[in-house]
Amino acid sequence: MGTFERYLHLWVGLAIAAGVGLGLLSPALFEGIAALEVAGVNLAVAVLIWLMIYPMMLKVEPGCLKDVGRKPKGLALTLGVNWLIKPFTMAALGVLFFQHLFSGLVSAEDAQQYIAGMILLGVAPCTAMVFVWSHLTDGDANYTLVQVSVNDLILVFAFAPIAGMLLGVTDLTVPWGTLVASVALFVVVPLVAGLLTRRALGGRAQAIDALSSRLKPTSIMGLLATVVILFGLQAPTLVANPMAVVLIAIPLLIQSYGIFALTYGAAKAMKLPHDVAAPAAMIGTSNFFELAVAVAISLFGLTSGAALATVVGVLIEVPVMLSLVRFANRTRPWFPASHQNAA
Repeated sequence: MGTFERYLHLWVGLAIAAGVGLGLLSPALFEGIAALEVAGVNLAVAVLIWLMIYPMMLKVEPGCLKDVGRKPKGLALTLGVNWLIKPFTMAALGVLFFQHLFSGLVSAEDAQQYIAGMILLGVAPCTAMVFVWSHLTDGDANYTLVQVSVNDLILVFAFAPIAGMLLGVTDLTVPWGTLVASVALFVVVPLVAGLLTRRALGGRAQAIDALSSRLKPTSIMGLLATVVILFGLQAPTLVANPMAVVLIAIPLLIQSYGIFALTYGAAKAMKLPHDVAAPAAMIGTSNFFELAVAVAISLFGLTSGAALATVVGVLIEVPVMLSLVRFANRTRPWFPASHQNAA
């Protein structure tokens, strides 16, 4: 990692401070940014995520995708954690903290709302940002694409039944527009752009690697700009209700680090290569916050505790994931070096 990337946690901290400050000083600016939406997906954030994802999509080799199916361990780990473990541990932590440990600090009604928001986050594994985290850990671009794509396919069918069961809601309405738009904007568009660029460069590995390296600072700047926007949009909430934010953040942090430890540890036990293990752990740890926020608002309202819980998930995600990227890069020697060694 270069000097700039080595101090990324510092730049993110400054971006968080800048976002909160600007959000308080110029709320109209962020209201205008928030209004730039299509099907619940913010277009300003979408453009910045494209900047982050595009360098990794350049590394996707269509001819190599068929080989992923021959090494299914990483994919099985991703799907098992995301759909058989993560939603239920999130619900359990919500109940433990807000019905027991924090019962004297919040009302019973607010507790139920916060639990609901946590559940919606737990049932929505990451779609877009995982490409950023995978790129920062030198993850296998082809394998990450397959992991995300298969995960998204299952999401279409599993989100409503699992969320409905855990929430006790049988008529859960999924905002399909948000789900479809997010997958199209955050996966399909940058993937097509990457493939077209590879074709324009004649598929020459040296030229592709050189372009990807030149774009890496742009990717980091896109990440920092995204942090500024996210914290700017939520600055009033952070200032108006800081205690609730802290209380919600505690179980979310435990869930995030716990899921990562479980997945990363399992990957090590399975002898997965690092470029598969790191993205597998990142997918389960990160969340599809656009979908979770949209469902929380549609079910419980814009000012509900459930919506607040999903927003807190957004706010802690980038700092948490960057800390895990740093850990994953430091522990690279724990794993086989290349996906070619996977079984």
